[in-house]
Formats: sequence, structure tokens, C-alpha cells
Amino acid sequence: MERRLLLCLVISMQVVLIGTVVAAGGRPPAMYVFGSSILDVGNNNYLLGPAVDRANHPYNGVDFPGSIPTGRFSNGYNIADYVAKNMGFACSPPAYLSLAPATSSGGPLVQAALTNGVNYASGGAGILDSTNAGNTIPLSKQVQYFGATKAKMAAAVGSHAVNALLSRSVFLLGIGNNDMYVFAAAELLARNRSAADQRRDAAVLYANLLSNYSATVTELYSMGARKLAIVNVWLVGCVPGVRALSPVGACSDTLNQLAAGFDDALRSLLAGLAPRLPGLVYSLGDAFGFTRDAVADPRTLGYTDVAAACCGSGQAPCLPNSTLCADRDQHVFWDRAHPSQRTAFLTAQAFYDGPAKYTTPINFMQLAQSN
Repeated sequence: MERRLLLCLVISMQVVLIGTVVAAGGRPPAMYVFGSSILDVGNNNYLLGPAVDRANHPYNGVDFPGSIPTGRFSNGYNIADYVAKNMGFACSPPAYLSLAPATSSGGPLVQAALTNGVNYASGGAGILDSTNAGNTIPLSKQVQYFGATKAKMAAAVGSHAVNALLSRSVFLLGIGNNDMYVFAAAELLARNRSAADQRRDAAVLYANLLSNYSATVTELYSMGARKLAIVNVWLVGCVPGVRALSPVGACSDTLNQLAAGFDDALRSLLAGLAPRLPGLVYSLGDAFGFTRDAVADPRTLGYTDVAAACCGSGQAPCLPNSTLCADRDQHVFWDRAHPSQRTAFLTAQAFYDGPAKYTTPINFMQLAQSN
């Protein structure tokens, strides 16, 4: 298990001297990842409990090098991998829990954190601690894990060196999808809610999400983060798992509107927060806009299926006995709730140096190369 999850770290360590040269020419020294299953590279493999969502079995990873399931909710690489690749890394940094428990000096955790970074993302995680509580690593806990990592880094090489490294590193955040799903499910169960009640519920949700998001950005900033690459909530109302709830397989306009409202609020939050945090630079990637465009005009991007899951169905996860599609690169969705490897590739590419409409106020390439 650890051999598989550390595959990218091993590759990266083999070219560490090359990586150092690349860093001098623009590659960030490290990348630290926070979020949900779209960015998780195996943390959930180490969580206990029958209700934990894991991707450590076929057909997950069927297109990953060696065709091994690593814990990524994908047929191959995910968005975190492709963001990292665009910035000069071999792939996403390793999962935090694959490096733990660390020795008192940090061991593999400190080595990874200083040379490539660490991925704290967890499938099912939310901005709110209450989202899928007990079966994931919530955002607040991910940030706590990073704080513990930083302390070990500082013990190893000194606070000054660590702060200098973190100020030039990229912090990738992508979370919020699960908060939308859980909220929508609760609203569905609470029958006979008036439209006014639903609007009030959504307003309370947004307030709580934005408060936690603001606290997260501020805390990461206080620990040395200066470059934030943020991915908003994508087209959650059109994933196969949601379409399966419709008699005609339609998208949920309610869920998409909920996500769009949050994304608008997040954009405003970041625009207002950045000026109050000297030195903070950020890029907000519009996953909602990208997937909306892909679903609306699939042929332009080479897709033939924008509705069905490639592995499993809208009602069932991807399992070893699931039906597997042959044309995986032509599917927007890998399983009932996650993008295919090709969608992850195209999304990360759009954020890195693609059309300006998909990032604000700068793109991920400009963020990585900023001083």
C-alpha cells in the first residue's frame, strides 16, 4: 500500500536535483493540497470505519501507471496531479496519512514536505465539520495536520527556512461539493418547506461556509501561505449520482443554483480578503464554468458522453464487479460523482494557462511564477 501511494514521491526524489534547477526557473518548491475526493490521492485509505468512502480497489486506477488503485477517485490521475504536473512536479505530493505516523524528527513526512509538499485532501470532506462527520478528514482537521507538519519542518531546518519555502510554495484548495450534497439531501428530507424557508436555509449555509473558508485562508496565511490556487464548486447538479434521481436523467437546477450562489460568494470573499492579508496572491479556478461548458458543448472537447458514469452507475459506486466503459477519455465523469482522468487534465490545463474566463484575477501559471 505505502509503495503504491509513494510512487510519485519516489519519482520526484529521483529527479530532485533537476527539480531544484526547475524551481529556480519558476517551479514552486512545494505544493500543499487541501480538499475533498477530487483532490484526494489516498488519505481515505487510512481512515477506519465501514462508511468511509475509499477508492483503493479496481477499477479505480485502471489508467494510472501500473494500472493500480492508489486511492484516487479516478481512472488515473486527478486534478491535484495535473495542477502539480503543470507546475513542474511529477504528480501530486503524497497523502499525509501515507507518511504517518512520523518519527519525532518527522522522517518521510518532513522529507516530502520540504522537497515536494503534502496532500491532506480527503474524500467526503467538507468545509463544515458536520459534513460526513466521522468518515472523512474535514477541512479544519486538514489545516491542523498542516500545522503539525510545519512544526516538524521547523524543528528539522529552522523556522526561517520553512517560512521562506512556504512563501514561495503553492497551496491548492478544492472543497465544497460535499457540503452542497449533504445540504440538498437534508432539504429533500425536510418536506413541506416553503420557498422562503429554503432561501433562509441556503443563506445560513452560505454564511457558515464562508465563515469557515475565511478562517481557513486566514489560518493558512498566518502559518506562511502566500500563494493560493483555489478551485470552486463544480456543476454538482449534473453528476451521474444526481441525474439518477431524476426520472428522465436530468440535471438538478436546484443544486447547480446552490453551487453557483456559493461560487459567487466565494469570489467576493477572496476579493475582499486578499487586500487585508499583505503579500497574499491567489487564483480562483472556475470548475463550475468549465464543467458547464463541457456539458453544454461536449464535442468541442472531444466528449461523447456527458451524463453517464464510466464505471458503475449513478446509483452505485465504482467497484471491481462494475461495468467499465471502454472509451474513458470520452466521458466527462468517471463514476457517480467524480471527473474522469481526461476531465481532470483539461480542467487543470484550463486553470493553468487556458482561457481567461476560467480564472480570476490571474491564472495558476501566473500564480506559480509570482514573486
